[in-house]
Amino acid sequence: MIASSQMSSTTNIATAGQKRLVIVGATGMVGGYALRYALDNSAVAGVTAIGRKKLGISHAKLKEVLHQDFADCSALADTLSGQDAAVFCLGTYTGAVTDAEFRTITVNYPVEFARVLRLSSPDAAFSFLSGNGADPSGRSRLPFARYKGEAENALLAAGFPRVYIFRPAYIHPVEPRKEPNFSYRLMRAIYPAFRMLFPNQVIPADDLARAMVDVAVAVRGIGSAVVFENRDIRAMVSLPIVSG
Repeated sequence: MIASSQMSSTTNIATAGQKRLVIVGATGMVGGYALRYALDNSAVAGVTAIGRKKLGISHAKLKEVLHQDFADCSALADTLSGQDAAVFCLGTYTGAVTDAEFRTITVNYPVEFARVLRLSSPDAAFSFLSGNGADPSGRSRLPFARYKGEAENALLAAGFPRVYIFRPAYIHPVEPRKEPNFSYRLMRAIYPAFRMLFPNQVIPADDLARAMVDVAVAVRGIGSAVVFENRDIRAMVSLPIVSG
């Protein structure tokens, strides 16, 4: 079941050069930064945020749609019609759910969402939050790597004119939060030293989110299907943006 509340009619009206953007997973860390950045971005006419929980915010450019079952996104067809780009950040942490659930969330959810978006807005660009070590060959022993690789393969083959795969390494939360497990608590504690020693193995969450939005709604002279490793993402946030 979907319940939606449109905050302003301007959500569906784009002036010249502005884009209509969908964000999935805006209640999460990266998705939340993507939402905030998009709402303040003059290149974005309106943002449709799709998720299971209310965001608890209002904005003239925001349309919020609640959707509970991402294994079936057919009911989102009308919502996804006329969109210019999507940023998909929905996911879960390794160990937080069973392996079967982990694969469903990591592979089935983005692929199903992409299926409906492709039917409703065939010219949309798609930015996908993958992860460092994703293995499109399927040979990795790590479920995370295999499943992210499987999702990447499906999205790249979905037929979108532009697909951007983001493979961040450690995502620094920037703002204080309750860390999901011990390894994340440890990384946050040693982050200043780790960043100095291994700068290409970390990325601030807000920088990652900004890059994901920028490539979806702007033209950078890059290809139609691009995989961005952590080093690439760090380089992107220092580049000027050319509005599409």
